[in-house]
Amino acid sequence: MKTTTKTTPYKFLKIMTGCASKLLAISFLFSALTIASVQCWGSMAGAAKVVTYSAPAGETLSADYEVQAAGRQIDVYMARVLDPPFAGKRWDHGGSYSFANFDMSGRVVVRIVSKRSLRNVVIRPQSSGIQPTLENDYTLNLTLDRPRKFSVEPDGKKGPLLLFANPLETDAPKPGNEGVVYFGPGVHKPEKIVLHSNQTLYLAGGAVVKAEVLAEGTNIRIRGRGILDGSDWQWRKGPVGNLIAIRNSTDVEVSGITLRGSSHWTIVPRNSQQVTIRNVKLCNSRVQNDDGINPCNSQDVLITDCFIRSDDDCVALKGLDFSAPNSNVDRITVENSILWCDRARIFLLGHESRAAFMRNVTLRNLDIVHFAMTPFLLEPGEDMRLEDITIEDIRIHGEGQSQFIRLRPVVNQYMRKKVPGFIRNVRFRNVIVEGQPGDYLVQMEGADAEHDVRDVTFANVSIVGSKLTEGARSVRIGKHTENVSFGEEAQ
Repeated sequence: MKTTTKTTPYKFLKIMTGCASKLLAISFLFSALTIASVQCWGSMAGAAKVVTYSAPAGETLSADYEVQAAGRQIDVYMARVLDPPFAGKRWDHGGSYSFANFDMSGRVVVRIVSKRSLRNVVIRPQSSGIQPTLENDYTLNLTLDRPRKFSVEPDGKKGPLLLFANPLETDAPKPGNEGVVYFGPGVHKPEKIVLHSNQTLYLAGGAVVKAEVLAEGTNIRIRGRGILDGSDWQWRKGPVGNLIAIRNSTDVEVSGITLRGSSHWTIVPRNSQQVTIRNVKLCNSRVQNDDGINPCNSQDVLITDCFIRSDDDCVALKGLDFSAPNSNVDRITVENSILWCDRARIFLLGHESRAAFMRNVTLRNLDIVHFAMTPFLLEPGEDMRLEDITIEDIRIHGEGQSQFIRLRPVVNQYMRKKVPGFIRNVRFRNVIVEGQPGDYLVQMEGADAEHDVRDVTFANVSIVGSKLTEGARSVRIGKHTENVSFGEEAQ
């Protein structure tokens, strides 16, 4: 017996209404999931922000690298090394190199394509912890969790890429603002720019300004994301004498910009106070005497979050004359920066020593990625007292160099008063040399019984895995030295 269920029109409508309700509910659920997914992706995407600046027409870009940040193209510039009269001689800086800037916040993926094989690429400083992932021999990806400065080195010093990921810029001035000297995107050739009190020089991203700057006054700012370029001038032939000369000034800040190809000393605060140099990138090594930052007879100078590549000394503290009411070199801090010197010293304190005191100097949290001569050279003369120097939390990539530290009062060709100086109270703490074995000599010696070296401490200093002790083979303690101590926590 076959049983048949008869569906009335009312029941059919009820069934169909129920199905529609379920379909509508499913549709709402799918839409909600889709919206949630989009919002989630959007929030993640919103957490990462990248700002790029197109290079101006007429600027020759690098043919060695292509760079993207969060999928956006980053134009890559070039910097020359060893222009005449230094080309073709005994120095080898690895050839021209590339550099690029962008601004970012959040977590950003950077993609780099190179004409050189990247199989043996090294990211310096290695303390950054940046770990590249290779797509193939010529392409890598890396993730930045915050603004960084670093060198991408497929083959050591040969044609690296210097990558500068800046924080997002805030409160940028506009053209026409009172007291603002403004250069927008493009190539500009003013040659000489003079700034006075309450003025701001602004170099917008995408601007290449071929000029040297003289700043003299109070409350002066030099800022932006553009490039100040000195590479059109022959060695020591620039119109000011420094790429940025800060003279007889108070309350000056240089921030955010890139400096390329200085023809002489690059940034020089002279007879000045309250000078801050922040997030500045120096792409030099085109000529000799291109010292990075040289505070001369100045007080309260802060150098922070910078990248310096130079042929000559990265940072040199000098006393040039006694013309200012206060000629001392006092309260100088260099911190949180990356330093690369192709031919000379990383730090030079002394040589030109026309100041009563060079004191209260702090060098901290620094990465030295390449160096040539003694990275810490303290050689006062002219009866100058070099004292109260703290050098701490320093990481050094060694390539087998012969010199590391030298503390020695001297007389040299730069000095007018031909007598040595004094060294007092120098502290090295948490200073590490890693890399290849070498001599890395640590030398201390006074000039005579009066011009001596006193009160030097080494705490947690190591050279290629070996703690520095008084008996270490690299240590040389000469005559006229007193109270030199070694230990884990020496004070």
